[in-house]
Amino acid sequence: MMVYWLCLVLFCIGLYGVVRKRNVIKIVIGLIICEYASNLLFILVGYRMNGRAPVLSPDIPIENMVDPLPQAMVLTTIVIGVATTLLLVALALRLYEKYGTFDITKISELKG
Repeated sequence: MMVYWLCLVLFCIGLYGVVRKRNVIKIVIGLIICEYASNLLFILVGYRMNGRAPVLSPDIPIENMVDPLPQAMVLTTIVIGVATTLLLVALALRLYEKYGTFDITKISELKG
């Protein structure tokens, strides 16, 4: 049960970075931390002590198999997360090229 709370703490740290930080790069890092916390939670939900991979074989009895759905979801989430992170970093670099700063308060002041 403790590890679930640690996932929540990790998610809250990422959320704090998204909500409170003014630097665009720090906001992106906060989003990445939130993503990793949710991935970790999915992995923990699908974990089974002494579980084995769900490979069917006629000579092995079906018992204590790990649910493969959370693992597949996390793999999909990782791929989508990498694409999203690259897009956010590209947008941050474009903002820096245009305004010369990563500070979102200064960027909002420099409209035009």
